[in-house]
Amino acid sequence: MLALALALLFTLPVQAEAPKPDEQAKIEQIVRDYLLRHPEVIVEALEEMQRRAEVAENERTSAMIAAHMTQLDDPTGRFVAGNPDGDVTVVEFFDYRCGYCKRAFPSLMEAIHKDGNVRLVFKEFPILGEDSVLAARGALAAAKQDRYYDMHVALMQERGSFTEDRVLAVARDLGLDIEALKADMKSPEVDTAISRNYTLARTLKITGTPGFIIGDQVIPGAISTEQMLSMIAKARDAKG
Repeated sequence: MLALALALLFTLPVQAEAPKPDEQAKIEQIVRDYLLRHPEVIVEALEEMQRRAEVAENERTSAMIAAHMTQLDDPTGRFVAGNPDGDVTVVEFFDYRCGYCKRAFPSLMEAIHKDGNVRLVFKEFPILGEDSVLAARGALAAAKQDRYYDMHVALMQERGSFTEDRVLAVARDLGLDIEALKADMKSPEVDTAISRNYTLARTLKITGTPGFIIGDQVIPGAISTEQMLSMIAKARDAKG
């Protein structure tokens, strides 16, 4: 009956005017009767609509990642861990005050170590208040002394809120030049780096931390070592 209804719809004469009222009413009644007898058709249609929407969103995300790959990567190597020449790039957007980021960090590093062929790029994304921004500034300033990764690990291991004194204490324990760090924390270069990451995250619809980009996919939230390795392998296979 549904097929008949559709056939009637498509075999109506092509004309500028609307179908005659009696024809329209008959078609609508046929469709209504069919859907009442087979409500599962509505569920199937909604599922298909959702599937198509997800496919379209994934394609949009993949295109956006490809278009912004230069900004996502770090050609300076200052914010890179793992294998700098790895065949798969993983990008993490994170916040030093994010508990999920801190819990995910050991799993992330374990996955990178186990695989051995992954380029890991860190993106400061301080969204949990001014404390987060202070910590991000400290890490970005440490990069000027080629100590970003050491500062990153140390800040990830800290618990609680951050003040400038606390960030500087972490840097002092690492043996950094504190006066240079204080100056660099307030530099326009650091302002630009944070602003650029905000814009990039917004473009890719990353709204929380941690947020990972693996291959051409955005993965929100903390994931296990096994999930990370599986997604890395999938990204590698996709590259052929």
